[in-house]
Parts: sequence; C-alpha cells; structure tokens
Amino acid sequence: MTEKIEKRHKALREKLVEIAEQRIAADGMEAVKARDLAKTAECALGAIYNVFDDIREIILIVNGRTFQRLGDAVQHDLAGRENTSPTERLITIANAYLDFAVENTNLWRSLFDIPFSSDLNAPQWYWNELDRLFQYIAGPVNECCAQMSDTDRTLMTRALFSSVHGIVSFGIENRTTPVARDELERMIEQIIIGVSGNK
Repeated sequence: MTEKIEKRHKALREKLVEIAEQRIAADGMEAVKARDLAKTAECALGAIYNVFDDIREIILIVNGRTFQRLGDAVQHDLAGRENTSPTERLITIANAYLDFAVENTNLWRSLFDIPFSSDLNAPQWYWNELDRLFQYIAGPVNECCAQMSDTDRTLMTRALFSSVHGIVSFGIENRTTPVARDELERMIEQIIIGVSGNK
C-alpha cells in the first residue's frame, strides 16, 4: 500500500469514527448504520470495509475513546485530593462516574451494551482502558482493605465498581420511578462507607 493510500485510509478511518461517535452520543449505538456513515462521510459503502472489518469495530473504537474520556474525568476530579481519606477518594471517583454517565448517557451505555461472545472478544487495548478505570478504584481500596489478600482486594475493586455502576444504571434507566440525583449520591456514599468502614 502506497503512502498516499495509507494517508487516505487513515483520514477516512478518523472521519468515520467521528461520525459514529456523534451518532452514538445523539441517538445511541443502534444509530450507527453503514449506509448513513458512508453518506455522511461522502464515501462509497464498500470503502468502509476497506478500513474496518465491520461496524462493530468502529463502535469499539468509539467506546475506547469514551473509556479514555471517563478516565480523564475521574483523574480531573481526583486532582488535589491525594491526601484525603480513601473513603473520600472513592466517593469522588464514584460521583465522577455518575456525572459522566448523566452527561454522556448514550456514549456511556454503549460501553456496556455492545455484545461480546466467546469467539468475538474485544481487543486488548479496550480492556486496558477499563483496567485504567479500575486502577483509580484499586488505590483507595488497597488502603481500606489492607488486611485482605491481593486476590480479594482485586475482587473488592470490581465488586465496588459493579455496585456503583448498578446504582448509576438504576438511576438513569429507571424511567417509571425516577431517583433524585441527591438520592443516588447518598446511595453511592452508603455503599462506599460500608466497604471502607469509615464515615
């Protein structure tokens, strides 16, 4: 492949990812359609499959960018809080997660709605972005649960993430009986205090 073609393919890849990200942000993952992408990008339908294996690969790349933005949001909110208690830092992380999910709901949903199977796994870089988020949680968890084994602390980190994620999902997805924002924050705080043993 010549350098000129490589540059053209790279530009098309970036354009398609940008369009897909806009579609997901506005209308959800289901809004990413090949014909719409081709029309908006002003390329042939077949050109999409010259630079991507399938539409799922495009969504994965958007999700990787979303994970990175989520990690950056957590890092931003943690800045200057290095000397606070692990409980306070965990609450900060959880509230940053809640804020991101509320402000970027469709992109956040896409992180967890994309299907995986035993023979159709996400690439390693995708899991690396998720692990980056877990590392922010793992630091204060290791302080709170120093008496646990490494294995149990890893499980606690994932359990805490799952608990917070469940509360956030409940608050965002439960349209029949909406939960007030301050109640969601209080639920998250109670879970974290219960894990850390501190008030």
